[in-house]
Amino acid sequence: MNHEKFLKRAVDLAREGVNAGVGGPFGAVIVKDGAIIAEGQNNVTTSNDPTAHAEVTAIRNACRALDTYQLDDCILYASCEPCPMCLGAIYWARPKAVYYAAGHTDAAEAGFDDSFIYEEIDKPVEKRNIPFYQVTLKEHLSPFQAWRDFANKKEY
Repeated sequence: MNHEKFLKRAVDLAREGVNAGVGGPFGAVIVKDGAIIAEGQNNVTTSNDPTAHAEVTAIRNACRALDTYQLDDCILYASCEPCPMCLGAIYWARPKAVYYAAGHTDAAEAGFDDSFIYEEIDKPVEKRNIPFYQVTLKEHLSPFQAWRDFANKKEY
């Protein structure tokens, strides 16, 4: 497989997105059986959606195109090493591999430094910069019980 070809397309999407003013300098493509089935560009600022990163957009587009929620026979190509949020989405989508061009330090030098998120994840909940509070309710476990009892669930 020609990984450079697909990475080049991801980088082209990133540059095109910047030039079009649609978002940050990130692009991604999803490939199955040697063909691009979905693409994504960062469009956080134009969509007012902080989750609209290139990888997440490409994953959403690929899942719609393939009518599935798992991409186990696919490869994701990203113009840059995925951020923590995208990393989570990638693990849930389960592609068989991820290739990326620029590293996270390259992104940081361009103003996209996500090291603070990794630091936050490692902190105890009570020491995070954004306060997180657990409020238990009498019925807070009922959705999980409903899931366990639901006969027609699709496990993922």
